[in-house]
Amino acid sequence: MASMIKGIPVTLYEKTVIGKDEFEHPLYREIPVTIENVLVAPASTTEILDTLNLTGKKAVYNIAIPKGDNHTWQDCRVDFFGMSWQVIGFPQQGIEENIPLEWNQKWQVALYG
Repeated sequence: MASMIKGIPVTLYEKTVIGKDEFEHPLYREIPVTIENVLVAPASTTEILDTLNLTGKKAVYNIAIPKGDNHTWQDCRVDFFGMSWQVIGFPQQGIEENIPLEWNQKWQVALYG
């Protein structure tokens, strides 16, 4: 039976290393890819404070990624609701087979920039 919960399409800007700068730091190019069925929910007050204490960034939303997705999300830019966001922190991930719905990975996002 299909889930009644439906996510939205978001644009993920996946980073690809294209070389190194004069200090040997990696240079990246962002490759946009549309990911369908991503759940977006406001971060709770507790999550906002915890993330601010850990990362110095203010989490605004939680995003849930569909099962089977193999894109790199960490520290990438993602666009939805007409704005750009930065994926922050580390994912909460569950075992696909043990999770009943269509999503098994949760990230937090902060305003980009």
